[in-house]
Amino acid sequence: MRIDKLLSNMGYGSRKDVKILLKQGAVRIDDAPVKDAKRHVDPESERVTVFGEVVEYRPYIYFMMNKPEGVVSATEDQVETTVIELIDPEYAHYDLFPVGRLDKDTTGLLLITNDGAFNHALMSPRKHVDKVYIAEVDGEMTAEDIKTFANGVELEDGYTTKPAQLEILSRSGRRSVIRLTLSEGKYHQVKRMVAAVGKHVERLERVQIGELELDETLELGAYRELTEEEVQLFVQS
Repeated sequence: MRIDKLLSNMGYGSRKDVKILLKQGAVRIDDAPVKDAKRHVDPESERVTVFGEVVEYRPYIYFMMNKPEGVVSATEDQVETTVIELIDPEYAHYDLFPVGRLDKDTTGLLLITNDGAFNHALMSPRKHVDKVYIAEVDGEMTAEDIKTFANGVELEDGYTTKPAQLEILSRSGRRSVIRLTLSEGKYHQVKRMVAAVGKHVERLERVQIGELELDETLELGAYRELTEEEVQLFVQS
């Protein structure tokens, strides 16, 4: 790609800013100074430096976030704080976006990237990537509910969900803690499924997507890059 595009994509400023760096002689390819913004470079085989610092070319980046409550899964919002605003500004040039969404009051595993193909691998209905949630429920979940969820639940709008795996983790009085595995992601699906059997979700956390589990060391609002092995879990799926 052109050297000005590469440097701009890697956070060295706008194309105009990069042209200034080129004119200053700050940019070198394999130790040879470059001043032509149209010069093409292969970042895989050629060494690019700016003021002697090697440019690490990474077209895509992948984050795992432990999403907190009160933050919306969006790239921008005129009123609410977005998950993108929780990411350090040094990554702003990657034009990040959340993969799918979690409701404002739902916490847990959220993936953030700039890779459209990665997003498709997770979110396409044809991929059937399971999502696992832990929910605190006002109401006593029963063995009958397990059977109902396994057969698919008819929601209030007449839609019948795909079969889902419901596990009752604990019950105390009229309160239950459940683990729910879904292969689809309809709007407010967990809450609507629980409501369809006469109960109410009070707290909801996503803990797993496919084989990827939420890193328990991440505090709410914290994030880290995925390892190459974690990225491959979805790229190969």
